[in-house]
Amino acid sequence: MKKLLLFCLFVLLINLPGNLLSQTYQLSGNPVNTTGWDLVSSANVNTDFIQLTADQGNLYGAIKLASPINLRYCDKWKVEFDFRIDGNGTAQFGRGDGFTFWYLANPPTGFVSGGGLGIPANASGLMVGFDIFNNTTEGQMSKVHILYGTNNSLNNNIEYNNTPGSTFHSPDLNPTQPFVGSTYKHVEVNGETDLANPTSWIIKVRIDGVLIVDQSFAPSGGAIGMTQGYFGFSAATGGASARHSIKNAKIFVDKVPILQSTVTPFVCVNPATGNGTVDLTSYNSQFVNIPANYIFTYYVLGNSTPIANPTNFQYSGPTTITVVVRDPSSTLCDNGDGVIQLNPTPFAADDVTLTGCNNNNAGTAIFDLTTAAVTTVPGVTKQYYPSLTDLNAGTNEIVNPTAYASPAGSVYVRVTTPQGCVDVAKITLTINPVVVVNDTTLRSCFIETSPATASFNLTAASVTTQAGVSKKYYPSLTDALNGTNEITTPAAYIAPNGVAYIRVTNNANGCYSVAKVTLVVLAPVLSAVLKDKTICIEDKTTLDAGPGFASYLWSTGATTQAITNVGVGVYWVQLKTGECTTTQSVTVHPSEQPVITNVDISGTTMTVNVIGGTPAYQYSLDNINWQDSNVFTNLPRGESHIYVKDAYDCEPIDISVTVPNIINVITPNGDGVNDVIDYSALAHKQNLVFNIYDRYGAKIHQGDKSNKYKWDGTIAGRKVSTGSYWYSVSWNENDKKNTAIKYSGWILVKNRD
Repeated sequence: MKKLLLFCLFVLLINLPGNLLSQTYQLSGNPVNTTGWDLVSSANVNTDFIQLTADQGNLYGAIKLASPINLRYCDKWKVEFDFRIDGNGTAQFGRGDGFTFWYLANPPTGFVSGGGLGIPANASGLMVGFDIFNNTTEGQMSKVHILYGTNNSLNNNIEYNNTPGSTFHSPDLNPTQPFVGSTYKHVEVNGETDLANPTSWIIKVRIDGVLIVDQSFAPSGGAIGMTQGYFGFSAATGGASARHSIKNAKIFVDKVPILQSTVTPFVCVNPATGNGTVDLTSYNSQFVNIPANYIFTYYVLGNSTPIANPTNFQYSGPTTITVVVRDPSSTLCDNGDGVIQLNPTPFAADDVTLTGCNNNNAGTAIFDLTTAAVTTVPGVTKQYYPSLTDLNAGTNEIVNPTAYASPAGSVYVRVTTPQGCVDVAKITLTINPVVVVNDTTLRSCFIETSPATASFNLTAASVTTQAGVSKKYYPSLTDALNGTNEITTPAAYIAPNGVAYIRVTNNANGCYSVAKVTLVVLAPVLSAVLKDKTICIEDKTTLDAGPGFASYLWSTGATTQAITNVGVGVYWVQLKTGECTTTQSVTVHPSEQPVITNVDISGTTMTVNVIGGTPAYQYSLDNINWQDSNVFTNLPRGESHIYVKDAYDCEPIDISVTVPNIINVITPNGDGVNDVIDYSALAHKQNLVFNIYDRYGAKIHQGDKSNKYKWDGTIAGRKVSTGSYWYSVSWNENDKKNTAIKYSGWILVKNRD
C-alpha cells in the first residue's frame, strides 16, 4: 500500500536544528490540551499526562483523534511520545498488560474486553505495542510488537500474530531497557516507503535513542489498500494491574502547500468529434510557483490509475481531474487536494476594435493585430487575413500581424483553441485623429565666439495649438520619425542656419506628427565706416561708427555715434540692430616713425637715406625750412643737424652729423705742413674706418687705432707716387639709431723723389 502512512512530520530533532514544521496534532501542555481528541473509557487527563489506565485490574483506556486522517499521499511518517508504566501490580500476575500506539481504520470507541494491549479484535492498520506481560510464562518482560495488518491472532493479541512480512517481535528488553519504572521513556517511530517494494514500509523504532527495529513491513489483512484512519493510543490491564501513562505526543500531517485547490480553465470540445484535448501540465503553475521542483500525478476522479499522457489528455463532457503534487526534496506529504475541473463550453471569439495612429499624416497606421483581445483562452493559435473571403479560402494570410500597415478598415482572425475549437472574429481598424502641427521659423542672434551659429530655444517654436501633447526635438526628420538622436537641450540648441524637427505626441493615444522648424542665424551687422586709423603718437582723433544702429556703447562708456579726442589705442563699440548686438573693435595705430639709415657725405654734399614711416619724406637742417630732396650741398665743416618727417607730418626725427675737415692735398716732405691726412678727431665715433685706395680701387692703407687714423702718403714706409688717391671714412653717429655715416673724396699726394 504505497503512500499509506506518511505522517509528514518534522520535529526539532537532535542534530537537526531548524527543520521544525508545524505540529498538526499533539498532546501537550499542563494540563494536557485534548482539543480534537476523544478520551475512551478509563482514559483521563492527569495534569501534564494522559493516564490510559489506573493501577487496577480489568481496565481499558484509549485516546484517539476525533476525525480520521487521509494519508493516501504520504511517503514518510514520524511519531514521538513519552510513556510510563508503573503501579503496584497484583500478587499473582504482577504488572500488566502494556499499551499500543496505532493508526486504525476501526479504532475502539468504548470499553474493550480482553483486547491485548488495548487493541480491539479485528482492528486493522498499523499497531506498535509495548508489552510488559508474557502471556506464555505469565511473567514480566519488555517487548515491542509490530503488526501491519488485522488483529485476529490467538486471543486477539498481537503477541501471537506472526503474519509473514507484516509482524515483528523484539527480544526481551527487560535487562537493558525495562518498560516498567517511575520515569518516562521517549519513543520515536519512523516509517517510509520501501523503494524496493513500494507497497511496503520500512519501520524504525527507537526507545531513548536506541534502535529497536529497522525493517520493511508489508500490509496484510484489512491494512491492504487502507488510506484513512485514526491516530491513537490504548492500554489494558486484564487480570493484572498497572498505570499506563503517555505525554508529549506529537503527530505531524503537513502536506505540500499549493496555491489553490481548484483550477477551472476554459475548455471546449471539437464540434465535429465531441472530444477535446488538453495539456494538464499547463496548469501546474497555478498550483505551485516553480513546477519544475515538484512531481505531478493526474487522475480522473474515481479512477486510481494515473493518467498516462497528461500533456494530451482527451475528454468529452465535464471531467474532474485530481492532481497529486509531490515535493521530492522534502518529507512533506504529497498534496492530493488539487482539482482541474474541465467543463467544456462552446467557444466563441469576440469581435474587437483596434485603434492606431496615422503618425505624421502617413495615411496608414501600424497595427499589432496580436494585441486584439479576441479571447481570454490561453494557448490559442491565431491566423489573420485581410478579408473574410481570404480567411475562408486560406489565402493571403497576414504574415506580419505585429506590424500591419493599414488605413481604417477591418481584418479577420481565425482562432483555434488547444482543443481544436475554431471561431472567427472581426478586428475593426480605426485611426485616431491626426495631431495637427505647422512648420515655423526661429531666428536667433549669432554667437560672438562662433558667428556662424546661434543658440535657439526650440521649446519656444509655436508648432501646434493642440492641448494635451508632449514634444521631443531632433536634428533630422529621420531621427524624429525613428526617435533617435534626441536633442537633450532644446532650450539652448546651438546650430548654424538649417532646420530642426519637433515630434509632437498626443499624450492620450501616443500618436504624433512632426513639424519642421527653420533656423535662421541673425548675422552680425558691422559698421561700414568705422575703420582703423593711424595718427601721430602725440595726436588725437575721432572714431565714428556711422548712423543706422539702434544704440551704441563704446568701451569708453560713451553711448554716442562717435567719440572724439581719442588717442592711440584699441577700442570697441557695441552696435545694436534689432535684438542683436555686435561688438566691433577698432584700433588707432601710432604712425611709424621714419628712420635715417645712413648718411653719405662727399665733399660738402650730404645725402640722407631714410626708410620706414610713410613717404613722401621732407628734410630740413633747421626744423624750419623743409625740402623734398634728401641731398644737401655746400655744407659747412663741423656738426650739422638733420631733421626728417614723413607724410603724417608728425614730430620729426633728427640726428647730428659731423662733416669732417677736408684736406685735398698733402705734401709728405717733413716740413710739418700738410704732411699727413689726419682723422683722429673722429676717433670718438663708433666703428670708425678710414681707407685709402689707388686709382684702380685697390686699398693701399687702412687707418685705425694703431696709426691713430692717419696717413703719411706711404705704403709700408715707401712713399707712394705723386698722384690722386681716393679715400673713404665711415662711422656710426653716437645717437640712438647709431646712424651710419660715410664720407668719401679724393686727395692729391705730392711726393718729392
